[in-house]
Amino acid sequence: MGDISITLIVLLAAIVLFVWNAVPVEIVAIGVALSLFLTGVLSFEQTLAGFGDPVIVFIAALFVVSEALDATGVTTWAGQQLTKRTGTNQRIVVTFVMLLVAVVTALISVNGAVASLLPMVVVLAIRIRQPPSRMLMPLAFGAHAGSLLVLTGTPVNVLVSELAVSTGHAPFGFFEFGLVGLPLVAGTILVTVFLGPRLLPDRAAEVAPKDLSDHARTLAAQYSLEDAGSLLNRKNGVTEVVIAPRSSFVGESVFTGMVTDSGELVVIAIQRSGEDLTTAVLAEGDVLLLRGTWQALDQNTADPNVVVVDAPQLIRRQAVPMGPRASTALVILAGMVILLATGIVPAAVAAMAAATAMVLLRVLTVAQAHRSISWTTLILVGGMIPLSTAIQVSGAADAIANGLVAAVGTSSPYLLLLGIAVVTSVLGQLISNMATALILGPIAIAIATETGISPLPLLMGVTVAAAASFLTPVATPANTMVMGPGAYRFGDYWKLGLPLLLLFIAGATFLVPVFWPFHP
Repeated sequence: MGDISITLIVLLAAIVLFVWNAVPVEIVAIGVALSLFLTGVLSFEQTLAGFGDPVIVFIAALFVVSEALDATGVTTWAGQQLTKRTGTNQRIVVTFVMLLVAVVTALISVNGAVASLLPMVVVLAIRIRQPPSRMLMPLAFGAHAGSLLVLTGTPVNVLVSELAVSTGHAPFGFFEFGLVGLPLVAGTILVTVFLGPRLLPDRAAEVAPKDLSDHARTLAAQYSLEDAGSLLNRKNGVTEVVIAPRSSFVGESVFTGMVTDSGELVVIAIQRSGEDLTTAVLAEGDVLLLRGTWQALDQNTADPNVVVVDAPQLIRRQAVPMGPRASTALVILAGMVILLATGIVPAAVAAMAAATAMVLLRVLTVAQAHRSISWTTLILVGGMIPLSTAIQVSGAADAIANGLVAAVGTSSPYLLLLGIAVVTSVLGQLISNMATALILGPIAIAIATETGISPLPLLMGVTVAAAASFLTPVATPANTMVMGPGAYRFGDYWKLGLPLLLLFIAGATFLVPVFWPFHP
């Protein structure tokens, strides 16, 4: 069996396993790389090259930068500014929600933006007397559109930019994606605002994310305390812990105002069965309200002897916008954007420097930086890059490209671009858009080589179509995130998603060549 046949079988098996979703995607990706090595399609060095690729370093560093912006309350602050200024008109609110999530996505990725803004949007929907189902799908879809604004919007942009370099062209510029991204963001908002009220379900969720934005007032009322900013501020916070069953703390004497054994937390309230106590011999189910620095709360409440009611990090992100070192995080972000926009250093170096600065300047701890990295994404990319390489070196890309060219002809490069966009968008509804781009990127390059046109419009067409993950809740984690709080069903997504998918395919086919001509 030849290398082309083996590569195509591995490709088909990977797609089937991704769609089946019974095997973790990172295991599939590793299996793909190993299969290509064991069958002799790739050398040992080619098999492992994906994990040493600069794109891996770039993506990992972006996760750290994104976490810093989220952890310091920058995204919460932006959300709160939105709630103060939008009023109660649903169309205006949806417009500004989608604009906000698009901008945030450009800085911290689709999934990070949706996760950080989701609770705020649920609260906002309730305040304007609308079901969250009318707001949360626009949130996710606005994030997908926003991923096309700048290089850092999605790892797909980074990958496609690297593929452009492999063809001998300059990488796509930091803001270059916005040439097509800005019109598509505007179009996505217009379609959603005018068609959304008719296509989105009017349905209430059984469980919604907890709103902690007014947590200080809630705790003050619960424990008969005075707030005036003393409970929650940029430096210090409070959190509730429940004495767990069989806890070693059972039987210990406590009193309000005492310092805990760590020397970093103070007990400021005690409750038993809803009754306030000033002293107590601890029993199972007793509740303590502890105060200290946010870092001390994080470190000292991670104890199996107590159950934390609301995690300190979660409280701080929602209740203390622009928290400690938020300004530092923004300065570092600005520096990274300048480096990326000017190209003074390679993209991976700029992102790595920003991530390092976030830790050195104590915006994040080392542990937070480690937790922020999505190892699933990195392993997926590292494992699938060898497949992308195999598609090129085995001749499979040429074979597929020849088939597509034979099917649509060479008379119009627009038809070729349309074919690439349709295949990318369909596959992107079933498997991750990153995996889709890794598969279709080499094929796009082969088609360009076969027909003598520039690879840039085809690669950008792949980028645009890969972002059009609108038809199913499993197309992206962001779509899945809003499913529960929005009370959506599987069949709800395609109703609004289909017009948007057609918009993105049209953008990929007709708008992309305006900025990246077929024959420069």
